[in-house]
Amino acid sequence: MRAFSFELQRFTNTVTSRNQHHLTFWRGDVGRLGPVELVVPALEAVPVTDRTSRMGAMVTGENIPVSVFTGLPYGGRPRLARGRLSVAGQDAAFSRRALRASRSGRALRIWAVGRQYRYEEVSNRRHHVLVRPESRIVMDRSSANNPQRISGAAHGAADSVDISLAILFEGVYTRNLSLRGALISAPGRVMDRLGD
Repeated sequence: MRAFSFELQRFTNTVTSRNQHHLTFWRGDVGRLGPVELVVPALEAVPVTDRTSRMGAMVTGENIPVSVFTGLPYGGRPRLARGRLSVAGQDAAFSRRALRASRSGRALRIWAVGRQYRYEEVSNRRHHVLVRPESRIVMDRSSANNPQRISGAAHGAADSVDISLAILFEGVYTRNLSLRGALISAPGRVMDRLGD
């Protein structure tokens, strides 16, 4: 694909009873891939019995592989701790080194569908980039929490898998990819490890 830009707009369901869940989704057309949607929390991604301890985010679309991330809930999004990632129906892996000095050192390393990616914060927690050798997708949120708009710019040989992953991680709590966020979340990581 050639370079192109896209934008997803935020929508929220109307909760009419106590049994309904508050869902937020971002929807928009993404180049030739057509309509794409990011849903948080993605209720179908987490078994009913786990919904008090886990939360999911999911990307779907007509011409895009489904990507799902589940993790411990924090601030209305799943966080990286104890996270699980699935891309195009296949389990994927990721790792990070939270207390590195540089942004690229703290970047999320992702292995999905035979590819290796790096996802990192660019200038602040509203700006991220997903990179693999053949492509680069720059993501931007209108605000750090509950953005009205999520936009992206794809460069190089970006394809539907790249787009799906880049959008998915905008629905995941990744604040600890910044040095300040990593320092603030350090006590929580220690407590998580003690709980294992």
